[in-house]
Amino acid sequence: MDATNATAPQETKLHFLDYWRIIRIRKTVILAVFLLVVITATLVTFILPEQYSSRARIKVQRDQSDISELMDRSGVPGAYDPYFIQTEFEVITSELILGKVVEDLKLNQVLAEMNGMSQPLKTEESMEIIRRKTKLRPVRNTSIIEIEVTDPKPEEAARLANAIATAYRNHRLETRKQLSQGGIEALKEYLDKQEEKVKEAQREVDELRQKLGIPDAVALSEAPTMLMSAETLRRLEGLRIESQAEYVRAETMLNKLKELSPEELEQALPTANQDVLLGSFLEQLNIAEQRLITLQKEYGPEHSEVIKVRAMVADLQQKVKKRVNGILLGLSARVTSLKEGLDNLTKEVENAKQEDIETAKKSRPYFEAKRRLDDLQRFRQSLTAKIFFEQTDLGLPKTSMVEIVDRAIPGRYPVKPNKMLNIALGVIIGLVVGIGLAFFIEYLDTSVKTIDDVERSLGSPVLGVIPQNVGFLLEEGAESPHAEAYRVLRTNLLFSRKDDKLNTVAVVSAGAGEGKSTTVFNLAAVFAQSGQRVIVVDSDLRRPTLHKMLGVTNNIGLTNYLLRQNTLEEVIQTTSLPTLDFMASGKLPSSSLGILSSSQMKELIHELKQHYDFVFFDSPPVMGVSDASILASEVDMTLQVIQYRRYPQPMNIRAKQLIEKVGGNLIGIVLNNINMSQDESYYYYSGYYHEYYSRNEDQEPAPAAKPGSESTEKA
Repeated sequence: MDATNATAPQETKLHFLDYWRIIRIRKTVILAVFLLVVITATLVTFILPEQYSSRARIKVQRDQSDISELMDRSGVPGAYDPYFIQTEFEVITSELILGKVVEDLKLNQVLAEMNGMSQPLKTEESMEIIRRKTKLRPVRNTSIIEIEVTDPKPEEAARLANAIATAYRNHRLETRKQLSQGGIEALKEYLDKQEEKVKEAQREVDELRQKLGIPDAVALSEAPTMLMSAETLRRLEGLRIESQAEYVRAETMLNKLKELSPEELEQALPTANQDVLLGSFLEQLNIAEQRLITLQKEYGPEHSEVIKVRAMVADLQQKVKKRVNGILLGLSARVTSLKEGLDNLTKEVENAKQEDIETAKKSRPYFEAKRRLDDLQRFRQSLTAKIFFEQTDLGLPKTSMVEIVDRAIPGRYPVKPNKMLNIALGVIIGLVVGIGLAFFIEYLDTSVKTIDDVERSLGSPVLGVIPQNVGFLLEEGAESPHAEAYRVLRTNLLFSRKDDKLNTVAVVSAGAGEGKSTTVFNLAAVFAQSGQRVIVVDSDLRRPTLHKMLGVTNNIGLTNYLLRQNTLEEVIQTTSLPTLDFMASGKLPSSSLGILSSSQMKELIHELKQHYDFVFFDSPPVMGVSDASILASEVDMTLQVIQYRRYPQPMNIRAKQLIEKVGGNLIGIVLNNINMSQDESYYYYSGYYHEYYSRNEDQEPAPAAKPGSESTEKA
């Protein structure tokens, strides 16, 4: 797989172990802040003077008497009202109450003496001191208020709490009494004015009664209506209604009878009119007709007796007819008479109504004046009753408005400072602040912290992880625990090559001091220890350091060869390792700053490739000068060294971009200077090698291949 084109791994979510890693790395900051906060809290706790607390409890109610009042008051006695309780809190801490306490206890002088002052304090200053000492607290869902006072002297705290409770109770009682008395006086003044209005209204009523001639009976009524006229109107209206009903009945009967035939009239009239004579005629006619029928059957129609009876029937029929006509005429006359009577009654009713209207219009001013008088009299009566009720309520005891439930007693133990609580809070706050500061510093730190950071931001694989305090492998020997980290790097580098012919490597870094010189020297030593011929070229012409590591002179080297002052054999130096050669940087004239980009440099690289299995170049920082970029473009492979937690990630990303911009082949990253004791996440990359060797001192370091294979797979 082409390591240079490997895609960057996806960003992973933070795990608990990531947070734990930050805590381990920043444990010095956390411990320092923790100890500072705890020690400060402990010292302050033991330095603060002891404070004692005393508490008085009072039950407060709205303004009410100890027994039921004569007048109904709004609100329910004893009901919990948070707005009322909060209002009373403000009253208790107001100048009305605290000023009275200062005056009664002479606190201006007392507090001045306690503070070592020669002049008494002002009342405002004393009240402010009391406010700071006093804490008010309601008892949930009750009307009880706790007055808690804190003071260095327990007796003084109890005395002050009781004084505040007593002053508040006396203030409530006195205020209620003053308000009631003031209200009663105002009501009396208003009552006197109302009496004058009543007298004036009474005079107006009397004058109108005399002027309009209103009789006594009418004067007693509530509306402008004459009593006699009203009675006459009611009587006439009753007669009219009865007459109209009788007329309607008579007229209806007459019309119905006129519609009947003579025979039907003879049958209906006896029932409808109850006429005795008509009934007698009809009965006689019925008997005569029955006898006529009987005689005709016995003697025939021409018999004298039959003729006699027939004449009798005819006579009776004539009488019935006349009687029926007479009854109809009587009914008609009665209907006419009822109609005339109804018309007369209707006229009398209309006259009575008109007279009643005139009478009411005439007496209206009197009744309006009388109504105003009644209103004024009722209002006067209400004022009189109100004054009576208030005077009675004023005399009732009001001790239940404010009742001291528990009087304050001196405290036996100090309540401040709470040593255990303060120290516990110091421990908690110290931990929270320390950890928070550690995470904040970690948040501000944008340097490289993990392999994932490197691979995610740069998109290049990490080929090696180098621990802290790494020495020179030529001095430590091949069996050094640190050598395994470079063996892993060597293995990963070999597997990352596209072609076995690629054997020139430039080691670069973004900034100075990231350990690239040590890395290139130790990596070359590992290659040389494996039997390959290796040369290290110090191409950092501005600040060369490799000659100091080897303890050789820098008077002759790369620059001498490039300037054709010496041959290649003359500038190459040997080391204690037969397979490892070294070329120093040499002295750089100020006129030859761009010498690395010359054709001589390219010829040198080509010639070294022919004589050595691997050629390693040390270079200056990429971000500082252009030499590193030029060198990266001329060699086969480039390694970028990034020091753990040193430079910001954007700087390393910029360095990588500069290498790629000039056509350099960046094959991977070397993460340097890892603190294995703090960041245990790197243990699996190289830290366990030392432990393995310490347990198997008599065995060969065969496990070294395992980390290399793991790193190769990761790359």
